[in-house]
Amino acid sequence: MAMDLGELISQDAIIAGLRAKSKKQVLQELATKAGALTPVPARDVFDCLLQRERLGSTGMGQGIAIPHGKLPQLSSILCIFARLSQPIDFDALDDEPVDLIFLLLAPEHAGADHLKALARISRLLREPDMSERLRSARDRGELFRLLTAHEAHAA
Repeated sequence: MAMDLGELISQDAIIAGLRAKSKKQVLQELATKAGALTPVPARDVFDCLLQRERLGSTGMGQGIAIPHGKLPQLSSILCIFARLSQPIDFDALDDEPVDLIFLLLAPEHAGADHLKALARISRLLREPDMSERLRSARDRGELFRLLTAHEAHAA
């Protein structure tokens, strides 16, 4: 069964204009948001994301990054989407600055669901013009609709 982004992301988990000057600052802001939406302390989320970035950047190219990690305290997968006010260097594969970020956090035992969620995000971002639509969306509500609207067609 295909995973539905609507199951993973809530409107509360969307940041329409995140201001950050560095990759580290973005990860801190996302960790703080995750800490507010889950029982996991922001510090634990941040440490988990930093460890993952040390293995290699999660900057996928074309201005998109998908930082992700697994945390034992989580009971379900959490996705947070942030659009940055200004693109930043994220050590991306294509060396382009990043301004669209999907944070994906999964419970340690999530196994295949974690990969399904990553695949779902990748599929969404491969849609023609999707990145441009996300960049030009006016607000959080419009971003949420864009991120969850395609589920009906994708199934």
